[in-house]
Amino acid sequence: MYAIVEIAGQQFKVSKDQKVFVHRLDTEEGKNVSFSKVLLLDNNGTITLGAPAIEGASVEAKVLQHLKDDKVIVFKKKRRKGYKKKNGHRQALTQIEIVSIAASGAKTAPAKKEEAPKKAESKKAAKGDDLTKIEGIGPKASEALASAGVDTFAKLAKKSADQIKEILVNASSTLSHLDSTTWADQAQMAADGKWDELQKWQDELNGGKKA
Repeated sequence: MYAIVEIAGQQFKVSKDQKVFVHRLDTEEGKNVSFSKVLLLDNNGTITLGAPAIEGASVEAKVLQHLKDDKVIVFKKKRRKGYKKKNGHRQALTQIEIVSIAASGAKTAPAKKEEAPKKAESKKAAKGDDLTKIEGIGPKASEALASAGVDTFAKLAKKSADQIKEILVNASSTLSHLDSTTWADQAQMAADGKWDELQKWQDELNGGKKA
C-alpha cells in the first residue's frame, strides 16, 4: 500500500517504513504525528482518489530528527552601482518515518516476513556516522554519500574532493554546486575525535569551504 499525502504544504508518495524529509514540523523528536490530507490511496492495486482528500484516511509518522538542508548561496549584484550582497540560506527540515497508512480507519497490515532483511539492512545503515556534522554537508548530500557506501567519517576522510564531487553529481544535479574541498579533512578530524579543533575550524568556513 502507498499513499499520496500532503505534509506541510508539499505532496509526497509514501509507504510504510519509508523515511522522508519535509518542511520543519512543530512536533518534538521521537513523537508521532498524523496527517489527514490523503489525496490518493493504492491498496494492492485498488486506487482510491480523494476530492480533494479521502475521508477517514490518514498517514501516521514518527518524527526522527530536526535538521537543516544544504546551504544555498544567493548573490546579488548591480552593475555600475557598486552593490554586492551575498547571503546563505539553509532550509529547516524534519525527517520522519512512516509508521502506518490507514484507509477509513483501518491500518495497514504488518510487514511480510520476506521484508525482514530490508529492515535489518536499514538498521545496519543507521549505525553510520552523522555526516551532517561536517560543515557543508546537508541531509541530501549525506544521503547521496551513504548510498555510495560512504557512511562514516573514516570512509569520507579517504575520499578526494574529485571523488566526492563525482558521487554528488551522479546522485543529483542539485548537489553539483557544493564545495567538498575540506570535507575529507573535516571528516578525519571527526574520526580522530578532535571535535573542539573541528568546531573552531568550522567557524571559519562558509558552506564547507574557506571563507
